[in-house]
Amino acid sequence: MRIDIITVSPELIKSPFEYSIIKRAIDKNLVEVHFHDLRTYALNDYGKIDDYQFGGGAGMVLMIEPIDKCISKLKAERTYDEVIYMTPDAPTLNQQIANTLSLKENIIILCGHYKGVDQRVRDLFITKEVSIGDYVLSGGELGAAVLCDTIIRLIPGVLGDETSALTDSFQDNLLSPPVYTRPSEYKGLKVPDILLSGNFPKIEDWRNEQSFERTKKIRPDLLED
Repeated sequence: MRIDIITVSPELIKSPFEYSIIKRAIDKNLVEVHFHDLRTYALNDYGKIDDYQFGGGAGMVLMIEPIDKCISKLKAERTYDEVIYMTPDAPTLNQQIANTLSLKENIIILCGHYKGVDQRVRDLFITKEVSIGDYVLSGGELGAAVLCDTIIRLIPGVLGDETSALTDSFQDNLLSPPVYTRPSEYKGLKVPDILLSGNFPKIEDWRNEQSFERTKKIRPDLLED
């Protein structure tokens, strides 16, 4: 998979890709991540990429021309399955979206900034819009990092145990069950006996029951879905 991220602040987003699971995925050539500074495609030597919005109002808007130049250059080099815009006024990221995107070969992620992008960018170039929650950030960079993490960890070979991602919360619209490790008792709190029994069919039944009960208590909306 190849991911191209278009951003006003490339230094802000690079750090999450230099550590842990994502870095290992990049080092193993399971994914390529490229960052593109939108100011490289600015309209003048002063790096102009935004302007005041028509009709007045507070906040600057990213202009269409620099974004068009960047996306057009990338599309001239390869075919992209999705061009994604990170914006709070979009469908909220969930596990199903991550699962679908993890099967793609090439995607572009455009990070919003300031007041957003000229609407014509969304009309002409964007194939999918994603939000990471009902709140506003200073830019789409942190959201893009979250999206990439959810996608990359699902690529075969990225995790040490490929079945791990399949048992994550939300994969089957249920929250994950409680998990325990050594010691078996700590400050009077014991690991449930069933987990120490070695009876794996019953352990699986216990985990399923716990997943259902936790979901019912914490996120009943998932059961409605």
